[in-house]
Amino acid sequence: MLQHSREGSGEKELVDLNQLLFESVNLAYHGVRATHKEFQCALVEQFDTNIPPIKVIPQDLSRVILNIANNAFYALREKSISQPAFKSELQISTSLLDQQVSISIKDNGTGIPKEKVDKIFQPFFTTKPSGQGTGLGLSMSYDIITKSHQGTIEIQSKENEFTEFIIHLPLTT
Repeated sequence: MLQHSREGSGEKELVDLNQLLFESVNLAYHGVRATHKEFQCALVEQFDTNIPPIKVIPQDLSRVILNIANNAFYALREKSISQPAFKSELQISTSLLDQQVSISIKDNGTGIPKEKVDKIFQPFFTTKPSGQGTGLGLSMSYDIITKSHQGTIEIQSKENEFTEFIIHLPLTT
């Protein structure tokens, strides 16, 4: 909670979205690997190189990407523990659609049960065991995307198969 209460400048800046995604996902991956050295995951990046710099609050958007990536790595690690032959994969992609940029972060981990998907952005709701998560990360992520960046965030998931977060951000705000 302290991390989310800290404020950056709060100012939007022009950023290379692909670079911000690359750095945030790799930071999350190396953070997990620092604690769980045995964990391996293929990072598959498909970045649209036609995306111009866009105005975002870099610290806040990085927090969103870190949160989603950390949740994905948690699910991937859980699945790899229960299925030793499992090959973890996290796909990160961007695309330019009209006046919007689309970001997709998809893992092939444990997925989210259908009855819990609709609650995922509610404050204090978590799919993790007690003590493993506060349930604030995705709620804060939702607010950052929808309120601070005038974007949208949605989730698609199938239990035991995948979870995908799709973020749409306007090119100009």
